[in-house]
Amino acid sequence: MSPTVEGPTHASAQVMAAYSYCEAVTGSQARNFAYGIRLLPTDKRQAMSALYAFSRRVDDIGDGALAPAAKLARLEETRALLGRIRAEEIDDDDTDPVAVALAHAAQRFPIPLGGLDELIDGVLMDVRGETYETWDDLKAYCRCVAGAIGRLSLGVFGTAPGAPDSARAAEYADTLGLALQLTNILRDVREDAANGRTYLPAEDLAKFGCSQALHSDRAPAGSDFAGLVHHEVRRARALFAEGYRLLPMLDRRSGACVAAMAGIYRRLLDRIEREPEAVLRGRVSLPTHEKAYVAVRGLSGLDARTISRQSARRRA
Repeated sequence: MSPTVEGPTHASAQVMAAYSYCEAVTGSQARNFAYGIRLLPTDKRQAMSALYAFSRRVDDIGDGALAPAAKLARLEETRALLGRIRAEEIDDDDTDPVAVALAHAAQRFPIPLGGLDELIDGVLMDVRGETYETWDDLKAYCRCVAGAIGRLSLGVFGTAPGAPDSARAAEYADTLGLALQLTNILRDVREDAANGRTYLPAEDLAKFGCSQALHSDRAPAGSDFAGLVHHEVRRARALFAEGYRLLPMLDRRSGACVAAMAGIYRRLLDRIEREPEAVLRGRVSLPTHEKAYVAVRGLSGLDARTISRQSARRRA
C-alpha cells in the first residue's frame, strides 16, 4: 500500500466545515484518540476525524437508550448511508457533515470502507446481547469493532516506500486494534457490567471464580479477580508485541500517531496490572503530562526503532 494520496486535494468550504465538525466531535468524545492524531499532517488528521465521527455514530446507536428494534433499524440506516458514501453519491452540500467528510476522505485515501460494515456488524452483536464463551469468540467481536478500525486507519496512513514485510501491515494493524480493545474491556469492566454487558470470556471468568456479575467496587467473594486481570493483561501484551511490528512500516508522523495512541493504552495496561481492582472503582486514565511523554517517544521514533531492531533479530 502506498502512502500517495491519489484523490482530490482541493476541499470546498462545505467539506472543510464538515471536517471541522468531525474534529470537534473527536476532540470532545475521544481524548486519547484526538491526542494521537494531532501528530498527523492536516489531510490525514481530517480523514481520521471523519472515520472517528462515523464510528462514534455507530457506537452511540448501540450504547443509546433506544429499544433494540429501533437500534437495529438505525444501524441498517447507517449501513445504507455507508453504501451511498461508497457509491460516491454524497454531495459537498449534503446536510450530514459526517457523510460529507468521510466521502471526501475516501476519495483522498484508499480507505477500505468495508471495515465500517464490520463495525456495524460488531455493534449489532452488542444490541443482540451476545456473550463470549472463549477468547476465540471474543476475538471475532474485537476484530469487528477494533481490528477493522486498525485496517481503516492503515488506509489513511499508508506504508512507507520499501518498508520490509509491508504485505502484513493490515494483519498487524488488525492485531494492534485487538490489543487496544482488550485494554478497553479491562478498563470498562465495571461500567459494562452496569449496562448488562459482559465481554470477558465466560471460561476465563469461571476459571478465576468471577462468573458473578462485577457490579461492586470489590471483587466477588472467593474470586481471584487479580488473577483474571493479570491473565488478560498477558494476552493484551502479546497482542501489542505483535501489532507493534506495524510501526517500522509507517512514515515518521503516522508511526508517531500510532505509537502515541498505542503507548497510552499500554501505560493504562501497566496501571491496571499494578492495581487490578482499580477498574472496579472507576475508569483508569493517564494524566496529560504522561500522555505528552508518550507522544514525545512516538515523535522521536524510539518505539519504531526498537521494534525494527527486534524484527531484524527475528529475521536473522
